[in-house]
Amino acid sequence: MKAGNQQTGARLRVVLAPDVAIGPGKADLLQGVGETGSIAAAGRDLGMSYKKAWGLIEALNAQFGTPLVTTSRGGSTRGGAELTELGHKILDQYRKMEAKTEKAIAGDLIAMRKLLPNGGE
Repeated sequence: MKAGNQQTGARLRVVLAPDVAIGPGKADLLQGVGETGSIAAAGRDLGMSYKKAWGLIEALNAQFGTPLVTTSRGGSTRGGAELTELGHKILDQYRKMEAKTEKAIAGDLIAMRKLLPNGGE
């Protein structure tokens, strides 16, 4: 999901421990790294500065104690980034939780939208 595309529905933020949380921004960043092989490209796709994207990845790696993303240095072969096995597990589990949340509240969302002017259209 690119920045600026406001989706309707739930935006799940899961607090795993004090100061350890994952939400749509971090999940989208992890997914972007997995798809592009680049922290910079993933951040750009989300409208996020490289510094912010790198900071979020560093924080996730530190919080989980094992890297979710590994990087290789630049140079003639150019650098890159990839999700580790743990990174894939965290992203997959988060996406499953998102899907369960959407399913659980679907009826309530429909009812709430009907209360908007013009039924939310």
